[in-house]
Amino acid sequence: MTAPVPHDTRPAQLTRSRTTPLRAGRHVFDLRRRIAVMAIVNRTPDSFYDRGATFALDAAVAAGMAAFDAGADIVDVGGVKFAPGPAVPVDEECARVVPVVEALSCRGAVSVDTFQPEVAAAVIAAGASIVNDTTGLRDPRMVQVVAGSDAAIVIAHSLAEPRTPYPEPRYTDVAREVRAQLDHRVAVAIAHGVPRDRIVVDPGHDLNKSTRQTLELTRRLGELSALGLPMLVALSNKDFIGETLDRDRGDRLAGSLATAVWCVTQGARLVRAHNVRETVDAMRMIEAVHGWREPVRERHNTPPQGDD
Repeated sequence: MTAPVPHDTRPAQLTRSRTTPLRAGRHVFDLRRRIAVMAIVNRTPDSFYDRGATFALDAAVAAGMAAFDAGADIVDVGGVKFAPGPAVPVDEECARVVPVVEALSCRGAVSVDTFQPEVAAAVIAAGASIVNDTTGLRDPRMVQVVAGSDAAIVIAHSLAEPRTPYPEPRYTDVAREVRAQLDHRVAVAIAHGVPRDRIVVDPGHDLNKSTRQTLELTRRLGELSALGLPMLVALSNKDFIGETLDRDRGDRLAGSLATAVWCVTQGARLVRAHNVRETVDAMRMIEAVHGWREPVRERHNTPPQGDD
């Protein structure tokens, strides 16, 4: 009779992660044992998801406060959407995002989604800890701004000039090409004085990519984990989820959570989300199952407290 195989009691390792702690201003995120949730607050009149619901200053600040209350580790404030459209003057973008940063930075880490170096400098001065550049350092002045501060930088993969269309994007090997561009941009940032422990990479779900390309990139996300840097996934409610499941903009939560969980198993350690409470719960469950987090309480099938 074959002897039973002994059960391995060691905790399983999440796939291909060599993540190190992330330093962002006065904040340090030990992403080796935690998945950070980045909440989204858009101070734009035309954001694809909320359609301007948080464009008013008081609404944006209230949304950011609520996100922290719901467990978000970071609140990401945006004043200009990535999608094609007319240019927004730097002064106007600053007027949208700086007051929100000033109001929220006392509560926790605040990121600002911008590709304008002047805006990045203004929000860092106002208390932002992270600059989230969806153009992947296309403007070389952005590197200088971040290098001269203690803020972290998110370097996203995209191909288009800011706010310009990029129809029918083509890749010979989407995962390999995304990794190569991110590797190059990271090298540029480091060469200009940005410490490695203040750099995050983002594969750019849907950014100048078709649904099939984004699905393949997601499937092979572990190949990007080999970069050895914290990886952010910004996939919440995006079109590739809607097109895959045939779901409208307001009905993509289940698909978003399923994809986020997959990405975490492949090495992502920051998840950007509109639905904060649900995403926080999903990430905390992953941490608990993996042995990184204790249950808040334990009563099920356990003796009442005080019993021998």
